[in-house]
Amino acid sequence: MLPQPSPTLWGLLTRYSPSGQEHEAVAWLVDHMKDLGATQAFVDPVGNGIGIWGQGERDIVLLGHIDTVPGEIPVRVEEREGRWVIYGRGSVDAKGPLAAMVEAAARVRVQPGWRVVVIAAVDEERDSRGARYVANYYRPAFAIIGEPSGWHRVTLGYKGSAWARLTVEQPQGHSAGPYGSAMDALLHAWRGLWEAAEAYNASRERVFEQLQITVRGMGSEEDGFRQRAWLDLAARLPEALPPEAYYHWLAGHLPETVTWERRGFPIQAYRAPRNTPLVRAFLKAIRQQGARPGFVLKSGTADLNIVAPVWGCPAVAYGPGDSSLDHTPQEHLSLEEYQRAVDVLTAVLQTLMAGT
Repeated sequence: MLPQPSPTLWGLLTRYSPSGQEHEAVAWLVDHMKDLGATQAFVDPVGNGIGIWGQGERDIVLLGHIDTVPGEIPVRVEEREGRWVIYGRGSVDAKGPLAAMVEAAARVRVQPGWRVVVIAAVDEERDSRGARYVANYYRPAFAIIGEPSGWHRVTLGYKGSAWARLTVEQPQGHSAGPYGSAMDALLHAWRGLWEAAEAYNASRERVFEQLQITVRGMGSEEDGFRQRAWLDLAARLPEALPPEAYYHWLAGHLPETVTWERRGFPIQAYRAPRNTPLVRAFLKAIRQQGARPGFVLKSGTADLNIVAPVWGCPAVAYGPGDSSLDHTPQEHLSLEEYQRAVDVLTAVLQTLMAGT
């Protein structure tokens, strides 16, 4: 018999919400959280959906993101390799984790003096406008960020990120001339950066400790007198290379003919300590489900990087799903794994509020 997925998960997945188009999904989720018994549910000034269970001075914030990358995937339940899975954009990154948080918050008995705050943040896949707003608004005792880790694992850290645009501009020349085009000069500079990054990584075996650079866009133009070529460069930064140090590294490995400028918001890498009440609560909950817990350090960047340094409280990322399916046409989530994640999150909340 075809299983029925959680109404929370189904409702989120069937409301397509790429970055900048989250309004319908947020409005639906706010109403849904009211139906699930939230003490308060509303849309905040930047468009985040907020659901609050309980009343008190101490907050546990469950921060997920409701936006996705573009590319709508028909939402459906299918049997795959002996498991029932649900397909849909965001099933893994990260509506699945967000839905699990909502269900756990609605299920747990909130203790006096506590609030469980669920935040469906907007714009995570672009500039994290939603997370940047709440970072300066809440001051939780604990924070859990909704990202796929696999139900039996906890993500302790993410690498940082930085963007730059490299530009070469020069007088127009004939394509058969000896000096090459502006794009030729730019590609030569890119090759030098790649080799410098390889040298940086030579003594660093773990991906989390390496500098990763990639081209995310390029182009050229000319007007008959001058040529101009540009290249957008994205970097994933290790803990040892914060954004300012990276930009210094970048400037030091570019020839004088190449100019550069920062783009977007640079983000520093973040790694949570293992020995905190929050981590211990997760280890306990996962073991109660019969699994051996594990830890993950990811090469991407998440809202954890933005809020955790500001809040200064124990913080990790957690959620169901295989992150190798992020942003892919085959994005899908095991329904069994989803339910296990809800159970783990419910137990974690209970443990944190009990202080054990």
